[in-house]
Amino acid sequence: MKNGILECSVCHSRLVSPTSKTVSRAYDRHKSTVSSKQRALNVLLVVGDCILVGLQPILVYMSKVDGKFNFNPISVNFLTEAAKVLFAVVMLLFQARHQKVGEKPLLSVSTFVQAARNNVLLAVPALLYAVNNYLKFIMQLYFNPATVKMLSNLKVLVIAVLLKIVMKRRFSVIQWEALALLLIGISVNQLRSLPEGTTALGLPVAAGAYIYTLIFVTVPSMASVFNEYALKSQYDTSIYLQNLFLYGYGAIFNLLGIVGMALVKGPGNFDILQGLSKATMLLICNNAAQGILSSFFFKYADTILKKYSSTVATIFTGIASAALFGHSLTINFMLGISIVFISMHQFFSPLSKVKDEQQNGVLELVEPEDNQRSRDSFVNMAAGANDEATHRVGSDDRQPLLPR
Repeated sequence: MKNGILECSVCHSRLVSPTSKTVSRAYDRHKSTVSSKQRALNVLLVVGDCILVGLQPILVYMSKVDGKFNFNPISVNFLTEAAKVLFAVVMLLFQARHQKVGEKPLLSVSTFVQAARNNVLLAVPALLYAVNNYLKFIMQLYFNPATVKMLSNLKVLVIAVLLKIVMKRRFSVIQWEALALLLIGISVNQLRSLPEGTTALGLPVAAGAYIYTLIFVTVPSMASVFNEYALKSQYDTSIYLQNLFLYGYGAIFNLLGIVGMALVKGPGNFDILQGLSKATMLLICNNAAQGILSSFFFKYADTILKKYSSTVATIFTGIASAALFGHSLTINFMLGISIVFISMHQFFSPLSKVKDEQQNGVLELVEPEDNQRSRDSFVNMAAGANDEATHRVGSDDRQPLLPR
């Protein structure tokens, strides 16, 4: 074995070592057979994500009154998680009613307990999402919607590094260059929307903004990668059952946040409906739909594709914020968007794919030099016949290579 590859001494074919770490066998089988339905699903996911992600910062901006929120952001996040739990329960009941004969029942106690044990890792991204969802509201106090979307694109580089570490994902040099080009495109759009004289956590405005930006980039990146790993590691489990656990954990963490704020600021924080407007209710529905769509991205598609599709939503966000709120679209913004699109095309180009060894037990036939020389000498039939006539062959040598 060399570099985790087993090589046959007879046919010189290569086989990946069984000890090589993979996400799950079920996901590996799914990944090896990409159908037209899967491609169509990816297109629908990207289109839906562009719409929902583009609307999210606009609805947050519309929910502000005099630059502030009249509601508790944690309460909104709790209502969002509760809506997603309700959706997961309804879909799980629908899926259970349409199960085929002989399949393991989804609603049995044994199935639920076993799935809960196998998917306990979902508590990690649920906690990270609870922190990130609160940071989304904080970021909206310092940046306009288009700039928030541009900042969120920084997550792509962090996600790529985490995918390489956690899920052993490989990227080609061209793909790393595409990610670097993405950062350049983001940097072109200068952050000039921070209100003068504002402060954050008692720090100068620039320092506070950078701290929030650092947390805003790293926390959701970790949540996305751990979520993808948790969902794909239990690929045979129903996605609605997994979502039930994920959103249930999220609701619990946000409920604990509400209790903590009530203990610090008073019992008035228990009123989770306080300060909610029509725009806020639309925001809750949009966030719930966005979270549900993300779970399909992480299980059936890819985290990088999810973040690049969110990048496309930047155009929609920028144009909509300019039309609705009078935010100007600068030349820096337009140039940055152009560079981002070039980066996206470069990253997903077939020429940039990693030419890796065949994985998951699939044999790759190779032609070493000895085989090539034997092929060249095969034309000399007479010499070959003479050699065989003068060579003594034992009984073991005449045994066939394959069993009869």
